[in-house]
Amino acid sequence: MAGVEALECRRVLERGGINLVSEVLHGQGEFIEYEHYPKDDVFDPDSRAQYYYHAHRGIRGEHGHFHTFIRQSSLTGRGPSPSGEIARIRPSKGESEATHLIAISMDAYGWPIGLFATNHWVTGGKWQSAQHTIASLARFRIDHAFPSWPVNRWLGAVLVLFRPHVEALLRHRDEVIGAWAARHRAHDPLEDRALEITGFVSIDVEKTVHAVREYLTIFD
Repeated sequence: MAGVEALECRRVLERGGINLVSEVLHGQGEFIEYEHYPKDDVFDPDSRAQYYYHAHRGIRGEHGHFHTFIRQSSLTGRGPSPSGEIARIRPSKGESEATHLIAISMDAYGWPIGLFATNHWVTGGKWQSAQHTIASLARFRIDHAFPSWPVNRWLGAVLVLFRPHVEALLRHRDEVIGAWAARHRAHDPLEDRALEITGFVSIDVEKTVHAVREYLTIFD
């Protein structure tokens, strides 16, 4: 179901001659490396999910990438936001720090080519172990239309469709950082600029949806 939703979001955008990336960049002015798009990020006050798009790396075939987060106040049992607060698209001053979930690498045609995990210094925020970060994955949901309803729904669907890949990358991240710490005892591994990307996996939405459908027919 998540894969079908991701493909449907792409379909409706393409019918309008746009794609996931161009939709996020629309009306944002000149595209500048390292800048967040849209400005001030996208935030859902109920789920505490947050994301932004930007570019700064030279991965072959990559235009840029989405960074996804959960602000940890979503784990404290805080209830739904008051009526009308959904219009607030940026965290308030009292919000807790965001925990990075995963990054989604996008090609020049606005379609995903991979997922990758990062060291803490890359995005900052509240660092949590793979176990605790994985526990937050199901909370990622942007339930409003800024900057784009299809893009917001697509991001949530991708994190469901590729949940096993995300979990594996996060566990691998902790293993890589642990091994790095053992080899570089003089440095804080979470702040060591020599360690940026801890793992990357290529993804293909269409092939994954097809594989899931084939698997389900075995039990049909």
